[in-house]
Amino acid sequence: MTATARLPIVILISGRGSNLASIIECAASGVLDVDIRAVISNRPAAVGLRLAEGAGIPAGVIDHTGYSGRTAFEHALRERIDACQPELVVLAGFMRLLTAGFVAHYHGRMLNIHPSLLPALPGLDTHRRALEAGLAEHGASVHFVTADMDGGPVLLQGRVPVCDGDTPATLAGRVLEQEHRIYPLAIQWFASGRIFLDENCHIYFDGNRLTRPRDLATEIPLPC
Repeated sequence: MTATARLPIVILISGRGSNLASIIECAASGVLDVDIRAVISNRPAAVGLRLAEGAGIPAGVIDHTGYSGRTAFEHALRERIDACQPELVVLAGFMRLLTAGFVAHYHGRMLNIHPSLLPALPGLDTHRRALEAGLAEHGASVHFVTADMDGGPVLLQGRVPVCDGDTPATLAGRVLEQEHRIYPLAIQWFASGRIFLDENCHIYFDGNRLTRPRDLATEIPLPC
């Protein structure tokens, strides 16, 4: 993909924007072929908004607390996203459950990153739960978004060992390093046309149906 045909994306956040920062850095370095049309948060105080503004990216807020319900909020969010005409919507720490109708509108065009090796440990507090379960391995997953919370088909995973003496904080730090590697890589695969999701929620990678997630250990990560 040439510089004149960069994939238009919109990024949704709710907090500090750690994965957003990684994506911005990779795009700025020229190894991620995307045009970040906007960063949108449902929380006005999200630190990630300042990151976007500092990088010259339009940043805006659709505060979910200002709407009468989920339907009204999602209608406003969808209007803001679609005004940017993105080909991909990237959830980067966006802490709102989305309805089936909203997700269906972006079928095959919405990615999320989750801090566990899905289907294990969907939901919150994954690092604490991994330690409590005595898991030997933990990690992060990039998946297409469906109506099932953290239940969409998984594209790519990065793994880390769970070490003696780990706390949720130390484990989270190690997993976050993997998130910053796998998310830009997955987005670049989409930008270069290597992946797509069919109507039956099957992922195709380089024209072949993906029967299990790709593993970062066998991939060449982006040099950013």
